[in-house]
Formats: sequence, structure tokens, C-alpha cells
Amino acid sequence: MIERMERYITDSVSAEGIGQAVRDAHAKGYGLVRGDVEILGGLPQEYAQGIFATPGRHDALVRFSNGSPHAGADAQLGRATGLGVKMFDVDGPTLLEDEPDSRTFDYNTINAPVFFCNTVQHYLFIQDLFLRAGEYFAEGKRGRHRFFRDYVTGKGSLEPDDWAWEEFLTFLIVSQRPLVNVLLSTYTTMGAVRHGEYIAKVRIAPDPACAAAVTERQMDVTSAAEVFRPALVAELRERPYAFDIQVQLCADLTRMPVEDLTVEWPEQLSPYVTVARLRFPRQDISGEENLRRMDALSFTPWRVTAAHRPLGSIMRARKEVYRRSSLLRHRLNGQERREPRTADEVLPLRATVRER
Repeated sequence: MIERMERYITDSVSAEGIGQAVRDAHAKGYGLVRGDVEILGGLPQEYAQGIFATPGRHDALVRFSNGSPHAGADAQLGRATGLGVKMFDVDGPTLLEDEPDSRTFDYNTINAPVFFCNTVQHYLFIQDLFLRAGEYFAEGKRGRHRFFRDYVTGKGSLEPDDWAWEEFLTFLIVSQRPLVNVLLSTYTTMGAVRHGEYIAKVRIAPDPACAAAVTERQMDVTSAAEVFRPALVAELRERPYAFDIQVQLCADLTRMPVEDLTVEWPEQLSPYVTVARLRFPRQDISGEENLRRMDALSFTPWRVTAAHRPLGSIMRARKEVYRRSSLLRHRLNGQERREPRTADEVLPLRATVRER
């Protein structure tokens, strides 16, 4: 996985046509947003775990992105979008050995409750398919059919009894996510994480009142090369916004498995409970400087405290893959790789909040 990832990132300097190395997933960012996370008080004991045991506020930075490994026009990318949140001034060492004292805490989430890969072995061929998806789909119907066949059969490497049907069907679900303003999507951690003494998944869901006020809702990717970023910029110029950070505790390891990421955990067994609120003040995130500062950041599901350790084989594999990806990308782009100590270092509030 690391070898393929590093080869792709190195080649992306010339292949992507923007003159710099990009991530091998979530390559295109739609904007970096300044916010804060309020951890709520009065939570039931099983939800008041880890960082959520202490009510308070933390400055935050949020990166909205497309899930594709490419950085082209929105119409050429898939429907998966991402929300990466970085909280500041969080007590306790992180699980990253090379930066244990950063006092930052990340969540990496996508706009689906499931993921289209269950094992590291399957990720090898799925990763290759996604990196070459443009070549497949450029052939029209024939190319689509070949892509689907290679996905199910592992490019011919799997025995029929082991074909990746569940992962392929999950891919179809994710690929049909609605094309909406990124502020309207609900994002999840896909894989399970520790929640103190419990096992959980985390969801970041739009505040209903804020979502109802969004004016640019449906995204027509055929109308312009860029539609997601202008819509996000326009909404945040006009009004503040908020998401609820929610936790779903595992109540049944058979029906709520850790290792099968294609299974959506039933809310009938365990509902999502709001433990914190992510708020954005009204702000102006237009301009190339916002994109430049966003690109210099790193987000990883392992920049968390031990009480929130990622669980499962795919989540474990992401630790070194994300670290090596960030190291290489920063080196190729001549960017200093340093975790910021405060949100102001990256995006000063006075420079983002618009006054009327």
C-alpha cells in the first residue's frame, strides 16, 4: 500500500497538471474553515469518555474535500466528500510516535456510514482501481463493465466464493450519494474507534436549523468546472453554521461488527447521541491563500488520544500510510511539515470573519 501510494503521489506532480503533489485520496480540497468545538456537559457516563469527559471549548480547523485521488473539475470526480476536523489544546499524548505532544486531535470522515473495503489485501486492488478509474470510464460502457468486473473479482485474483460482492455493492451505494452542498452532508468515521471503555463510531451531522437555511443546496457539476467550493464560500459569507458531533456505541459485535466496514450499524440497537457541537462563524474563505494554508495541513485518524484509538485492520493500516503520505507530499511540495499549536497560526479569526 505504501509503495503504491508513494509512487502515485510522486507521479502526481506532473500527472495532475497543477504543479504539485496531491494526496492519494481526498486530493481536492474545497476550503479550510475556522470554527470551534463545544464539548457538552451533563452527558451520560458512557458518552462522557475520553476528551468528551470534560466540558469546554476547543478551537478547530475543518477541511472539506472530495474523496477522489484527483484534483480536476468537479464533474470528473466522484460523489464521496470528506470532512477533516482538527481540534486544538487537547490534553494527553497522541498515538503518533513522532508528534505525541501536538495537543491536536483529528477526525477524518466521509459522507457515508459505510466503507467499500474490508481488508488490507482487498485495498491493494481497490486502490489501484480508483487510481485508474479515469482510464476505465473513458471507455464508456465497456470500461464501466470492466471496472465492475475487476472490482468484484479482485482483478482476477479472487476465487468465486471470495468475490468482493459486499464491498462492490457498498461502492455503488457511496457512488450514488446525492450531489449537495458539503454543508448538507452527514459524515462518519467509517471504521470503529475506542470511546474510552466502549467501542463506537462517530458522526458529524448538520444542525437541522442551519441546514434548512442553506440556499445553494443541489450541486450541478455540469454547470461549471468548480461548484462545491463556490457554494461553500457563498454560504459561509452570509451566515454561521453548525454540526452536531455524535457518538454511536457498539451494543452487539455481531450486528455492529468492527472488521466489516460494509455493515451500517443499526440505530435501533444504539442511537447516535450528540456529545459536542462544531460551530463556524460567518467568514470569508475565498482566495488562493485559504487553499494554500489548507494544503499544508495534515489530517490522520491516529492523531488522537489513547481513549479514542482507531480499531480494525483497515484503520490500523491507515496509521503508517497517512504518515508516509504526508511526509512525501510535504517534501515534494517544499512545505514545512509541522503540526500547528493554535488555529490562529493557520487561519487567524480576524482574517476570516467578515464584518457587516
